[in-house]
Amino acid sequence: MTDYTSQLQAACRAAMTAGAFLRERFADDKVVNAALPHDLKLQLDRDTQQLIVSSLSQDFPEYAILGEEGEHGVDGADYVWIIDPIDGTVNYFYGIPIFCVSIALQVKGKPVLGCVYDPMQDECYTALAGGRAMLNNREIHVSNRSRMAEAVVFAGHGSHDGSGEAGIRRFAHISSQVRKMRILGSAALSLCYIAAGRFDAYIENRINVWDFAAAKVILESAGGVLQFTPSEGDSRSGAVIAWNGALPLPQAIELS
Repeated sequence: MTDYTSQLQAACRAAMTAGAFLRERFADDKVVNAALPHDLKLQLDRDTQQLIVSSLSQDFPEYAILGEEGEHGVDGADYVWIIDPIDGTVNYFYGIPIFCVSIALQVKGKPVLGCVYDPMQDECYTALAGGRAMLNNREIHVSNRSRMAEAVVFAGHGSHDGSGEAGIRRFAHISSQVRKMRILGSAALSLCYIAAGRFDAYIENRINVWDFAAAKVILESAGGVLQFTPSEGDSRSGAVIAWNGALPLPQAIELS
C-alpha cells in the first residue's frame, strides 16, 4: 500500500496557512465577485485557493487541481488535489465563525487523504484512507448512538436546484424523529463533527464533490458511512447521506 503521509503533511501545511490567511481577514470588508440568489462568491475564495495551490505545488508540481474556484489538468490525471478554499462562504461573509478549509487528494479516482481545518477553533481534522481519523493529533471516532430519538442530525436542503420542496418535507419528517436538528452552513465541518461524535448524521440534497471529498475520508476512517448519489449528467454534484453507521438512517429518511 502506498504511503501518502508526505502528501497529507503538505495538505495540512497548506490548509493551516490558508486558514491563518482567512482568520486575519475575518473582520475585514469582503469583495463580492458574484452575489447569487442563495450563495456568494468572494474574491477571498479565489485568493485562498491560489494560496493553497501555490503551497501544494511546491512539493507536488505535477498534481492536477480540482477546486471550487477552478481546475487545472484534471482530465485523465492520476493525482488530483480537491480543494474547497472556504467551505461556509456565506457564514464567513456575515461574520459567523463557522467555516473551514478542505483539501483532499484523489488517486486514480479514489480519495486517499483528507484534511479539514477550522481556523476559528484551531481544529485540524485529518485522515489517510484506511487509517485513523485524527483531530489535532488525537484519535476520534463516531458516536455509538443507534436510536434516532437520541441523534443530532444536520439536514440541508436546496433552494435553487429543484430540491427545495422535497428537502423541506424531509427536514420536517426527520425533525420529528430526532433529538435536535442543526444547520451549520459548512458541509465539511458537519461531516467532521460526525467523525468526532458531535453529530450523528448528515443529509443534503445537492452538494459538490469538493464540499465533502476530504471529510469523507475522515468520516470513514472514524467509523462512519457516507453514500453519494451523483446527479444525472454531473458526476461532481449530487445527494449525500452520512451517519455514524449505527443509526437506521436510510430507513428513517424515507418519505411516504
